[in-house]
Amino acid sequence: MRAMMCEKFGVAPVMRTVDDPQAGPGQVVIDIYACGVNFADTLIIAGKYQQQPDIPFIPGFEIAGVVASVGEGVDAAVIGQRVMAMVANGGFAEKIALDAGRIIPIPDGVAFTDAAAFQITYGTSWFALKYRANVRAGEVVLVHGAAGGVGVTAVECAKVLGANVIATAGGPEKCEIARQHGADFVIDYKTENITDTVKDICQRHGWKAGVNVVYDPVGGDVFNQSLRCVAPGARLLVIGFASGDVPQIPANILLVKNIAVLGFYFGAYLDQNPEIARDGMSELLHNLAVGHLTPSVSRQFSLDDVSQAFSALRDRSATSKMVVLCREDAQ
Repeated sequence: MRAMMCEKFGVAPVMRTVDDPQAGPGQVVIDIYACGVNFADTLIIAGKYQQQPDIPFIPGFEIAGVVASVGEGVDAAVIGQRVMAMVANGGFAEKIALDAGRIIPIPDGVAFTDAAAFQITYGTSWFALKYRANVRAGEVVLVHGAAGGVGVTAVECAKVLGANVIATAGGPEKCEIARQHGADFVIDYKTENITDTVKDICQRHGWKAGVNVVYDPVGGDVFNQSLRCVAPGARLLVIGFASGDVPQIPANILLVKNIAVLGFYFGAYLDQNPEIARDGMSELLHNLAVGHLTPSVSRQFSLDDVSQAFSALRDRSATSKMVVLCREDAQ
């Protein structure tokens, strides 16, 4: 099969032809039709991710495809089933072998591209907002990077939870994307001061104390500005550091305003909370099936062009979610 292989940290993956994977006991082999592209892909290739695989490896965290074969102990009835899965690596390839317990049936009517775009970004936002920050209906949620892969989903998930959403994005085009996905108010951080504009919005709409929850995949100065416009008792979700700058948190401000800063690492959270993981994924799939959540794929790449997708993530030109088509007949 064809696969994009990372052979050295800090160097772009290269196309290789490798042996097809075989299903071991309790495993299935999936023909991969689509694989989602995530900012974490750029980190793992650079050798900067929280959990690093051994070299060489195939990057790619979330896949959608069809079960091609099964190993010992797996019901052969699943062969031919449309499924999606989150994996530690191996997604940017034509096939993958993984434990059968990791696969999730794709709801009827959901395309492979949408399924590949759905799992990590929506999972990150849903579990962070509902289970980590305990967002309640009527609260005010400030979403940063709201036109990016996870930011768009945070806007949608916050609205499903009944929150009022203030979104930030860079430039008119990205602001419009956030607005189209349900943001009640949108701030262009390139032309407006985040702190001052958030305070003004809150004052004008009766939220005088400030925002209740901040969803921050950006870090850097964005985090610092957030601290100055939150209500007492606010919760700040640290999702990532797309700016490349890890903020140093001033503990005195947390103390005075009774603010909680909550880190959220999706993969570890699922492993640590298996019962919540099952309930949360069922909720997500229900909301997907009934149309409350609508995956937005802004760009599709062939398997040969994976590096272009990574470049779009690194220079922050990407909007919404990008997906790699791993097979010629993948749509």
